[in-house]
Amino acid sequence: MAILVFILTFFFMEFVAWAAHKYVMHGFLWNLHKDHHVKENPNQFIEHNDSFFVIFATPAALSLSLGNIYGMPFANAIGFGICAYGLCYFLVHDIFIHQRFKLFRKTDNAYFRAIRRAHKIHHKHLGKEDGECFGMLLVPMKYIQAEWSKKK
Repeated sequence: MAILVFILTFFFMEFVAWAAHKYVMHGFLWNLHKDHHVKENPNQFIEHNDSFFVIFATPAALSLSLGNIYGMPFANAIGFGICAYGLCYFLVHDIFIHQRFKLFRKTDNAYFRAIRRAHKIHHKHLGKEDGECFGMLLVPMKYIQAEWSKKK
């Protein structure tokens, strides 16, 4: 049962991340997210936006602490699900899309190209308003179809 909770938490985090991105990062915490869209110093490696790592890690740490201190396997499963999503987010967003570490450059995978395209569309908007494509792993089907049609 804990494995099911882990899997459900991982998938639920995509919707949490979408809502947080749309309503928090592009809302009342825009001041922390702005430097991710508008680069005032292109050589700056650490962004204010990186603060969200700590914000999202907090519920994971709390869940893992509760799970370990009180022997609550479901709390551990939730904490590990959040951590797994955070790892995927780091790998996809920071490494694959934004190339903060030059590990993955090209791919023939249409799904991953669609993720990159949707994120590019998101960054087309430099202000906090009128944004689109707030998710990370779930992208609008039109981008996936566009990438599939390129391969044919």
